[in-house]
Amino acid sequence: MNLKSWTAGIAVFTLAAAPALAADLGQWSYDQQVIPVGCDTCCDDDCCDDSCCDDTCCGVGAGGSGLFSGMGPGIVEGFSLAGALGVDCWDIGGWTQFGWTDDNVPQSSVRNDALSFLDSPDRFNLHQQWFYIGKEADGSKGFDLGFRFDLMYGVDAAKTQAFGNPAGSWDFQNGFDRGAGYGWAIPQLYGEVAMGDLSVIIGHFYTIVGYEVVPAPDNFFFSHALTMFNSEPFTHTGVLGTYSGFENLTLYGGWTLGWDSGFDNLNSGNNFLGGFSASLSDAVTFTYITTYGNFGARDNGDSNSYAHSTVLDVALTDKLNYVFQSDLVGIDAAGVTANDQVGINQYLFYEFNDVLKFGSRIEWWKSDGQSNYEFTTGVNVKLLDNLVIRPEVRKDWTPAAGGTFGNTNRENVACDMILTY
Repeated sequence: MNLKSWTAGIAVFTLAAAPALAADLGQWSYDQQVIPVGCDTCCDDDCCDDSCCDDTCCGVGAGGSGLFSGMGPGIVEGFSLAGALGVDCWDIGGWTQFGWTDDNVPQSSVRNDALSFLDSPDRFNLHQQWFYIGKEADGSKGFDLGFRFDLMYGVDAAKTQAFGNPAGSWDFQNGFDRGAGYGWAIPQLYGEVAMGDLSVIIGHFYTIVGYEVVPAPDNFFFSHALTMFNSEPFTHTGVLGTYSGFENLTLYGGWTLGWDSGFDNLNSGNNFLGGFSASLSDAVTFTYITTYGNFGARDNGDSNSYAHSTVLDVALTDKLNYVFQSDLVGIDAAGVTANDQVGINQYLFYEFNDVLKFGSRIEWWKSDGQSNYEFTTGVNVKLLDNLVIRPEVRKDWTPAAGGTFGNTNRENVACDMILTY
Protein backbone atom coordinates (compact mmCIF):
# COMPACT_ATOMS: atom_id res chain seq x y z
CA MET A 1 0.00 0.00 0.00
CA ASN A 2 1.47 3.41 -0.93
CA LEU A 3 1.79 6.53 1.22
CA LYS A 4 -1.32 8.21 -0.17
CA SER A 5 -3.44 5.14 0.57
CA TRP A 6 -2.20 4.94 4.16
CA THR A 7 -2.86 8.65 4.71
CA ALA A 8 -6.37 8.40 3.31
CA GLY A 9 -7.06 5.29 5.37
CA ILE A 10 -6.05 6.97 8.62
CA ALA A 11 -8.24 9.99 7.86
CA VAL A 12 -11.30 7.85 6.97
CA PHE A 13 -10.92 5.69 10.09
CA THR A 14 -10.58 8.57 12.50
CA LEU A 15 -13.42 10.63 11.03
CA ALA A 16 -15.75 7.65 11.13
CA ALA A 17 -14.83 6.77 14.70
CA ALA A 18 -15.21 10.22 16.26
CA PRO A 19 -18.42 11.47 17.83
CA ALA A 20 -19.07 15.18 17.57
CA LEU A 21 -17.85 16.24 20.98
CA ALA A 22 -17.52 19.90 21.79
CA ALA A 23 -14.79 20.23 24.42
CA ASP A 24 -11.15 20.79 23.48
CA LEU A 25 -8.59 18.03 23.84
CA GLY A 26 -5.92 20.40 25.12
CA GLN A 27 -2.16 19.96 25.52
CA TRP A 28 -1.40 17.05 27.82
CA SER A 29 1.64 16.32 29.92
CA TYR A 30 2.36 13.14 31.78
CA ASP A 31 2.80 15.13 35.00
CA GLN A 32 -0.82 16.24 34.60
CA GLN A 33 -2.08 12.68 34.52
CA VAL A 34 -1.42 12.14 38.24
CA ILE A 35 -4.59 12.18 40.34
CA PRO A 36 -3.82 12.87 44.02
CA VAL A 37 -5.23 10.31 46.45
CA GLY A 38 -8.70 11.28 47.55
CA CYS A 39 -9.45 12.92 44.22
CA ASP A 40 -9.63 9.95 41.93
CA THR A 41 -13.24 9.21 42.79
CA CYS A 42 -14.40 12.60 44.11
CA CYS A 43 -15.14 15.46 41.74
CA ASP A 44 -17.37 17.78 43.68
CA ASP A 45 -16.34 21.26 44.76
CA ASP A 46 -15.30 20.12 48.24
CA CYS A 47 -12.81 17.65 46.80
CA CYS A 48 -11.33 20.14 44.36
CA ASP A 49 -10.84 22.67 47.14
CA ASP A 50 -8.77 20.17 49.11
CA SER A 51 -5.17 21.31 49.57
CA CYS A 52 -3.80 18.08 48.10
CA CYS A 53 -5.73 18.43 44.86
CA ASP A 54 -4.76 20.29 41.72
CA ASP A 55 -6.44 20.99 38.38
CA THR A 56 -6.45 17.29 37.54
CA CYS A 57 -8.98 16.62 40.32
CA CYS A 58 -11.93 17.12 38.03
CA GLY A 59 -10.09 16.19 34.85
CA VAL A 60 -8.49 12.82 34.23
CA GLY A 61 -10.75 9.90 35.03
CA ALA A 62 -13.66 12.13 36.02
CA GLY A 63 -16.58 11.68 33.68
CA GLY A 64 -14.50 10.53 30.72
CA SER A 65 -13.98 12.11 27.32
CA GLY A 66 -12.45 9.20 25.40
CA LEU A 67 -14.11 7.34 22.55
CA PHE A 68 -14.99 4.39 24.82
CA SER A 69 -15.32 6.25 28.13
CA GLY A 70 -18.21 5.04 30.26
CA MET A 71 -18.68 1.79 28.34
CA GLY A 72 -17.06 -0.41 30.99
CA PRO A 73 -16.51 -0.56 34.73
CA GLY A 74 -13.87 2.17 34.58
CA ILE A 75 -11.14 0.09 36.19
CA VAL A 76 -8.53 1.11 33.62
CA GLU A 77 -9.68 4.67 33.13
CA GLY A 78 -10.05 5.34 36.82
CA PHE A 79 -6.76 3.71 37.81
CA SER A 80 -3.92 5.80 39.24
CA LEU A 81 -0.64 4.49 40.57
CA ALA A 82 -0.73 6.97 43.43
CA GLY A 83 -4.18 5.76 44.44
CA ALA A 84 -3.17 2.11 44.25
CA LEU A 85 -0.16 2.76 46.49
CA GLY A 86 -2.10 4.95 48.89
CA VAL A 87 0.44 7.78 48.76
CA ASP A 88 -0.86 11.27 49.49
CA CYS A 89 0.18 14.38 47.63
CA TRP A 90 3.31 13.12 45.90
CA ASP A 91 3.63 12.96 42.13
CA ILE A 92 3.61 9.22 41.47
CA GLY A 93 2.69 7.71 38.16
CA GLY A 94 3.86 6.27 34.89
CA TRP A 95 2.82 4.93 31.54
CA THR A 96 3.11 1.92 29.25
CA GLN A 97 3.83 2.43 25.56
CA PHE A 98 3.64 -0.35 22.95
CA GLY A 99 4.31 0.26 19.28
CA TRP A 100 4.95 -1.18 15.83
CA THR A 101 6.74 0.20 12.77
CA ASP A 102 7.37 -1.32 9.36
CA ASP A 103 10.88 0.09 8.85
CA ASN A 104 13.80 1.74 10.63
CA VAL A 105 13.55 5.50 10.58
CA PRO A 106 16.48 7.07 8.71
CA GLN A 107 18.66 7.80 11.73
CA SER A 108 19.09 4.05 12.14
CA SER A 109 21.03 1.73 9.84
CA VAL A 110 20.27 -1.74 11.27
CA ARG A 111 17.89 -3.29 13.79
CA ASN A 112 18.59 -2.43 17.44
CA ASP A 113 21.57 -0.22 16.67
CA ALA A 114 20.42 2.28 19.34
CA LEU A 115 20.78 5.09 16.82
CA SER A 116 17.11 6.08 16.72
CA PHE A 117 13.83 5.56 18.56
CA LEU A 118 12.25 3.33 15.90
CA ASP A 119 15.07 0.88 15.16
CA SER A 120 13.26 -2.43 15.86
CA PRO A 121 10.82 -2.77 12.93
CA ASP A 122 8.34 -5.49 12.03
CA ARG A 123 7.65 -6.54 15.59
CA PHE A 124 5.45 -5.39 18.47
CA ASN A 125 7.72 -3.66 21.00
CA LEU A 126 7.43 -2.35 24.54
CA HIS A 127 8.98 1.04 23.95
CA GLN A 128 8.59 2.70 27.34
CA GLN A 129 7.55 1.19 30.65
CA TRP A 130 7.92 4.26 32.82
CA PHE A 131 7.60 5.00 36.52
CA TYR A 132 8.26 8.26 38.32
CA ILE A 133 8.00 9.65 41.82
CA GLY A 134 8.63 13.18 42.96
CA LYS A 135 7.50 16.30 44.71
CA GLU A 136 7.63 19.72 43.10
CA ALA A 137 9.15 22.36 45.35
CA ASP A 138 6.65 25.16 45.94
CA GLY A 139 8.33 28.48 46.70
CA SER A 140 5.12 30.53 46.81
CA LYS A 141 5.02 30.35 50.61
CA GLY A 142 8.76 30.53 51.22
CA PHE A 143 11.47 27.89 51.26
CA ASP A 144 10.55 24.42 50.03
CA LEU A 145 12.27 21.23 48.91
CA GLY A 146 11.43 18.72 46.20
CA PHE A 147 12.86 15.85 44.20
CA ARG A 148 12.32 13.69 41.13
CA PHE A 149 13.20 10.10 40.17
CA ASP A 150 12.36 8.43 36.84
CA LEU A 151 12.95 4.80 35.88
CA MET A 152 12.15 3.26 32.50
CA TYR A 153 12.44 -0.07 30.67
CA GLY A 154 12.02 -0.88 26.99
CA VAL A 155 13.57 -0.57 23.57
CA ASP A 156 13.83 3.21 24.06
CA ALA A 157 16.13 2.83 27.07
CA ALA A 158 19.39 3.08 25.13
CA LYS A 159 18.21 6.39 23.67
CA THR A 160 17.72 8.01 27.07
CA GLN A 161 20.64 6.52 28.98
CA ALA A 162 23.55 8.82 29.77
CA PHE A 163 25.41 7.80 26.61
CA GLY A 164 27.64 10.87 26.91
CA ASN A 165 29.38 9.06 29.78
CA PRO A 166 32.35 6.73 29.52
CA ALA A 167 30.99 3.23 28.82
CA GLY A 168 30.11 1.38 32.01
CA SER A 169 29.22 4.38 34.16
CA TRP A 170 25.83 5.49 35.49
CA ASP A 171 23.15 3.71 33.41
CA PHE A 172 25.07 3.56 30.13
CA GLN A 173 25.93 -0.08 29.36
CA ASN A 174 26.41 -0.72 33.06
CA GLY A 175 24.44 -3.96 33.24
CA PHE A 176 21.30 -2.08 32.20
CA ASP A 177 20.99 -3.50 28.68
CA ARG A 178 19.15 -6.81 28.41
CA GLY A 179 19.44 -7.87 24.75
CA ALA A 180 17.03 -7.71 21.79
CA GLY A 181 17.19 -3.93 22.05
CA TYR A 182 15.70 -3.85 25.57
CA GLY A 183 17.25 -2.23 28.60
CA TRP A 184 16.85 0.06 31.60
CA ALA A 185 17.51 3.77 32.06
CA ILE A 186 17.41 6.31 34.88
CA PRO A 187 16.81 9.50 32.90
CA GLN A 188 16.12 11.75 35.90
CA LEU A 189 17.35 11.88 39.49
CA TYR A 190 17.52 15.34 41.05
CA GLY A 191 16.72 17.43 44.08
CA GLU A 192 14.97 20.79 43.97
CA VAL A 193 15.11 23.92 46.09
CA ALA A 194 12.58 26.74 45.71
CA MET A 195 11.98 30.10 47.34
CA GLY A 196 9.60 32.67 45.95
CA ASP A 197 9.86 32.81 42.17
CA LEU A 198 13.20 31.00 42.02
CA SER A 199 13.57 27.24 41.66
CA VAL A 200 16.86 25.34 41.34
CA ILE A 201 17.26 21.66 40.45
CA ILE A 202 20.49 19.79 41.15
CA GLY A 203 21.29 16.39 39.68
CA HIS A 204 20.41 14.49 36.50
CA PHE A 205 17.52 15.89 34.48
CA TYR A 206 16.00 16.18 31.02
CA THR A 207 17.17 18.98 28.76
CA ILE A 208 15.12 22.11 28.18
CA VAL A 209 16.45 22.34 24.61
CA GLY A 210 13.99 21.88 21.74
CA TYR A 211 10.31 21.10 21.24
CA GLU A 212 10.03 17.31 21.16
CA VAL A 213 10.95 15.27 24.24
CA VAL A 214 11.78 11.67 25.16
CA PRO A 215 8.70 10.89 27.36
CA ALA A 216 6.15 9.50 24.90
CA PRO A 217 2.94 11.10 26.32
CA ASP A 218 4.34 14.60 25.81
CA ASN A 219 4.71 14.26 22.03
CA PHE A 220 2.08 14.20 19.33
CA PHE A 221 4.03 11.87 17.05
CA PHE A 222 5.38 8.36 17.65
CA SER A 223 8.49 9.05 15.56
CA HIS A 224 10.88 11.94 16.17
CA ALA A 225 12.26 14.76 14.06
CA LEU A 226 15.76 14.42 12.63
CA THR A 227 16.66 17.67 14.37
CA MET A 228 15.55 16.41 17.78
CA PHE A 229 17.54 13.21 17.63
CA ASN A 230 20.71 14.50 15.97
CA SER A 231 21.08 18.14 17.03
CA GLU A 232 19.85 18.26 20.61
CA PRO A 233 20.93 16.78 23.95
CA PHE A 234 18.50 14.57 25.83
CA THR A 235 19.75 14.78 29.41
CA HIS A 236 22.20 16.74 31.53
CA THR A 237 23.77 16.48 34.94
CA GLY A 238 24.37 19.71 36.80
CA VAL A 239 22.45 22.69 38.15
CA LEU A 240 19.58 24.55 36.48
CA GLY A 241 17.73 27.56 37.85
CA THR A 242 14.32 28.84 36.77
CA TYR A 243 13.09 32.35 37.63
CA SER A 244 9.45 33.27 36.96
CA GLY A 245 9.22 36.59 38.78
CA PHE A 246 8.74 38.70 35.64
CA GLU A 247 5.38 39.08 33.97
CA ASN A 248 5.13 36.91 30.84
CA LEU A 249 8.82 35.97 31.03
CA THR A 250 10.64 32.94 32.45
CA LEU A 251 14.43 32.84 32.69
CA TYR A 252 16.64 29.72 32.76
CA GLY A 253 20.30 29.46 33.64
CA GLY A 254 22.68 26.78 34.81
CA TRP A 255 25.79 24.66 34.32
CA THR A 256 26.05 21.03 33.24
CA LEU A 257 28.63 18.31 32.59
CA GLY A 258 28.14 18.48 28.84
CA TRP A 259 25.48 16.67 26.79
CA ASP A 260 23.85 13.39 27.81
CA SER A 261 26.10 12.82 30.81
CA GLY A 262 25.33 11.15 34.11
CA PHE A 263 27.30 11.71 37.30
CA ASP A 264 30.50 11.42 35.30
CA ASN A 265 31.60 13.21 32.18
CA LEU A 266 33.65 12.34 29.16
CA ASN A 267 36.30 14.77 27.89
CA SER A 268 35.71 17.08 30.89
CA GLY A 269 32.32 18.25 29.63
CA ASN A 270 31.48 21.69 30.99
CA ASN A 271 28.88 24.04 29.50
CA PHE A 272 26.31 26.73 30.10
CA LEU A 273 22.62 25.85 29.69
CA GLY A 274 20.02 28.59 29.70
CA GLY A 275 17.70 30.97 27.92
CA PHE A 276 14.19 32.34 28.25
CA SER A 277 10.54 31.80 27.38
CA ALA A 278 8.35 34.82 26.68
CA SER A 279 4.58 35.07 26.25
CA LEU A 280 4.31 37.64 23.48
CA SER A 281 0.52 37.57 23.66
CA ASP A 282 -2.24 35.27 24.87
CA ALA A 283 -1.73 33.19 21.73
CA VAL A 284 2.03 33.44 21.05
CA THR A 285 4.99 32.07 23.03
CA PHE A 286 8.65 32.33 22.00
CA THR A 287 11.40 30.24 23.62
CA TYR A 288 15.16 30.46 23.14
CA ILE A 289 17.47 27.93 24.80
CA THR A 290 21.22 27.69 24.26
CA THR A 291 24.17 25.58 25.35
CA TYR A 292 27.74 26.85 25.07
CA GLY A 293 31.10 25.41 26.09
CA ASN A 294 32.42 21.86 26.19
CA PHE A 295 29.73 19.33 25.23
CA GLY A 296 31.88 16.35 26.30
CA ALA A 297 31.34 13.30 24.10
CA ARG A 298 29.51 15.34 21.44
CA ASP A 299 32.50 17.55 20.53
CA ASN A 300 35.49 15.51 21.77
CA GLY A 301 36.11 17.99 24.57
CA ASP A 302 36.25 21.19 22.54
CA SER A 303 35.60 24.24 24.71
CA ASN A 304 34.05 26.53 22.13
CA SER A 305 30.94 24.67 20.95
CA TYR A 306 27.60 26.41 20.54
CA ALA A 307 24.04 25.23 19.97
CA HIS A 308 20.62 26.79 20.28
CA SER A 309 16.97 26.00 19.72
CA THR A 310 14.20 28.53 19.13
CA VAL A 311 10.51 27.62 19.30
CA LEU A 312 7.60 29.83 18.28
CA ASP A 313 4.24 28.42 19.42
CA VAL A 314 1.14 30.12 18.00
CA ALA A 315 -2.51 29.36 18.77
CA LEU A 316 -4.09 30.36 15.44
CA THR A 317 -7.57 29.52 16.74
CA ASP A 318 -9.01 27.66 19.71
CA LYS A 319 -8.44 24.42 17.82
CA LEU A 320 -5.58 25.14 15.40
CA ASN A 321 -1.99 25.36 16.65
CA TYR A 322 1.19 26.14 14.69
CA VAL A 323 4.75 25.59 15.90
CA PHE A 324 7.95 26.77 14.23
CA GLN A 325 11.29 25.47 15.49
CA SER A 326 14.84 26.16 14.34
CA ASP A 327 18.03 24.57 15.72
CA LEU A 328 21.68 25.39 15.13
CA VAL A 329 24.79 23.44 16.14
CA GLY A 330 28.32 24.75 15.60
CA ILE A 331 31.35 22.68 16.66
CA ASP A 332 34.91 23.58 15.60
CA ALA A 333 36.69 20.54 17.03
CA ALA A 334 38.95 18.68 14.61
CA GLY A 335 37.86 15.20 13.64
CA VAL A 336 34.22 15.65 14.67
CA THR A 337 31.65 14.84 12.01
CA ALA A 338 28.14 16.32 12.04
CA ASN A 339 29.65 19.47 13.53
CA ASP A 340 27.73 21.99 11.42
CA GLN A 341 23.98 21.49 11.61
CA VAL A 342 20.87 23.58 11.08
CA GLY A 343 17.23 22.57 11.02
CA ILE A 344 13.76 24.02 10.56
CA ASN A 345 10.72 22.08 11.80
CA GLN A 346 7.11 23.17 11.31
CA TYR A 347 4.13 21.58 13.03
CA LEU A 348 0.41 22.08 12.53
CA PHE A 349 -2.12 20.56 14.94
CA TYR A 350 -5.90 20.56 14.70
CA GLU A 351 -8.14 19.51 17.60
CA PHE A 352 -11.25 18.07 15.99
CA ASN A 353 -12.89 17.24 19.32
CA ASP A 354 -12.13 15.53 22.64
CA VAL A 355 -11.29 12.28 20.86
CA LEU A 356 -9.40 13.30 17.72
CA LYS A 357 -6.38 15.50 17.14
CA PHE A 358 -4.71 15.69 13.73
CA GLY A 359 -1.12 16.75 13.16
CA SER A 360 1.57 17.19 10.51
CA ARG A 361 5.29 17.86 10.71
CA ILE A 362 7.55 18.95 7.87
CA GLU A 363 11.28 19.30 8.39
CA TRP A 364 14.45 20.40 6.65
CA TRP A 365 17.61 19.31 8.43
CA LYS A 366 21.11 20.03 7.08
CA SER A 367 24.22 18.33 8.47
CA ASP A 368 27.72 19.13 7.19
CA GLY A 369 26.29 20.52 3.95
CA GLN A 370 23.88 17.63 3.29
CA SER A 371 20.16 18.50 3.26
CA ASN A 372 17.62 15.94 4.48
CA TYR A 373 13.83 16.23 4.56
CA GLU A 374 10.96 14.45 6.27
CA PHE A 375 7.20 14.81 6.34
CA THR A 376 5.02 13.07 8.92
CA THR A 377 1.26 13.13 9.32
CA GLY A 378 -0.92 11.31 11.79
CA VAL A 379 -3.73 11.40 14.29
CA ASN A 380 -4.12 10.94 18.04
CA VAL A 381 -7.24 8.97 18.96
CA LYS A 382 -8.12 9.16 22.65
CA LEU A 383 -9.86 5.87 23.46
CA LEU A 384 -10.07 6.65 27.19
CA ASP A 385 -9.00 9.67 29.20
CA ASN A 386 -5.71 7.88 29.85
CA LEU A 387 -5.37 5.74 26.70
CA VAL A 388 -4.37 7.06 23.27
CA ILE A 389 -3.31 5.48 19.99
CA ARG A 390 -1.12 7.37 17.50
CA PRO A 391 -1.04 6.04 13.91
CA GLU A 392 1.20 7.95 11.52
CA VAL A 393 2.81 7.82 8.08
CA ARG A 394 6.22 9.30 7.38
CA LYS A 395 8.30 10.03 4.29
CA ASP A 396 12.03 10.83 4.35
CA TRP A 397 14.09 11.90 1.38
CA THR A 398 17.56 13.23 0.62
CA PRO A 399 17.93 14.85 -2.81
CA ALA A 400 21.64 14.11 -3.20
CA ALA A 401 22.57 10.53 -4.10
CA GLY A 402 23.45 8.38 -1.12
CA GLY A 403 22.27 10.84 1.50
CA THR A 404 23.36 11.21 5.10
CA PHE A 405 21.61 7.96 6.01
CA GLY A 406 22.40 6.04 2.82
CA ASN A 407 18.80 6.00 1.59
CA THR A 408 17.42 8.76 -0.57
CA ASN A 409 13.71 7.95 -0.47
CA ARG A 410 11.78 5.88 2.05
CA GLU A 411 8.31 5.63 3.57
CA ASN A 412 7.34 4.39 6.99
CA VAL A 413 4.06 3.42 8.66
CA ALA A 414 3.91 3.22 12.46
CA CYS A 415 1.43 3.14 15.32
CA ASP A 416 1.71 3.07 19.09
CA MET A 417 -0.56 3.04 22.14
CA ILE A 418 0.08 4.82 25.44
CA LEU A 419 -1.67 4.06 28.74
CA THR A 420 -0.95 6.61 31.49
CA TYR A 421 -1.69 6.11 35.17
